[in-house]
Amino acid sequence: MSFQDKFRALLQEIQEKDLPVLVEGKKDQKTLQKLGLGNIITLKKPLYQVVEELAAPEIVILTDLDRAGRQLYRKLYHDCVQRGIKVNNRLRLFLLQETPLAHIEGLDTYLENSANK
Repeated sequence: MSFQDKFRALLQEIQEKDLPVLVEGKKDQKTLQKLGLGNIITLKKPLYQVVEELAAPEIVILTDLDRAGRQLYRKLYHDCVQRGIKVNNRLRLFLLQETPLAHIEGLDTYLENSANK
């Protein structure tokens, strides 16, 4: 299975389950919307408040893949697990293992470029 196929399968899983996707900012949100995701939550409130307001039993955390994004991910992951919210890591782990990306906002461009190779 190609990179593109694996990526689309992971996106489809998130779409079918209608999982909320936590992202850092508006650019990340716009990128994921271009890719077909709709249930996107930006972190514009304090983290504890974002986690408290989550009503879903399962979520996806797609903070950036750089150092600061990984630290933010760990904090959100810990807070979610403490509240009994399952964190779906499949897309995040796939991106960490299969791409050199540091920022989610560059995902659409990366996909276009990898499709043209």
